[in-house]
Amino acid sequence: MREVPVEIPCPICKVEGQVAMMTHIDEIPYFGEHTQVTVLCNACGWRQTDFIPAEGRKPGASYLEICKPEHMRARVIRSSSCTVRLVELDLEVNPGSASTGYVSNVEGVIDRFMDVIIMVTRQAYAEDSDMSDIKRLQEMHTTLLELKETPIPRPITLELLDPNGHSQIIHEDAELRELTQEELSVLPVGPESPVFNSEEMVE
Repeated sequence: MREVPVEIPCPICKVEGQVAMMTHIDEIPYFGEHTQVTVLCNACGWRQTDFIPAEGRKPGASYLEICKPEHMRARVIRSSSCTVRLVELDLEVNPGSASTGYVSNVEGVIDRFMDVIIMVTRQAYAEDSDMSDIKRLQEMHTTLLELKETPIPRPITLELLDPNGHSQIIHEDAELRELTQEELSVLPVGPESPVFNSEEMVE
């Protein structure tokens, strides 16, 4: 993977001549060939990563009911346009202007949610928030911890909703569905990607 200069100013620090792009083509079993594109600024350290399948994909949702330990090892490809939900806990992470893609597994995604819950709980204690809110946060954290037990006492559904169709949970128990028009009208699509020409996309 090598850096290719990109003639745009950094969207964060606005410095010109410091933005570069790296591309890497890989094959993910059951997901197919994809290109990992990373845009970075050598001046301020900003970077954005995304995953683009070789084949065009329709907007869609991928979901998995986490009900047995092996589900925690299922591969997760999350693009910068993907909303991640834990359905039963009513938890949701939307792509923002600095959203970036990643490849992980279900356990890694759960750990990301747990880290945020811990951070919000600490903030709630510091701000002397209502104890019922703190208790709710603690209960959610406990529920996510229990997903690492055998057997799993309370199944939780992980759902990826991607208007660009670039995200997926890869497991034989995972299911796919099309996004509804209502979902498409309200789902954020993440950061606006810089426009590159075909020569810049060559590795």
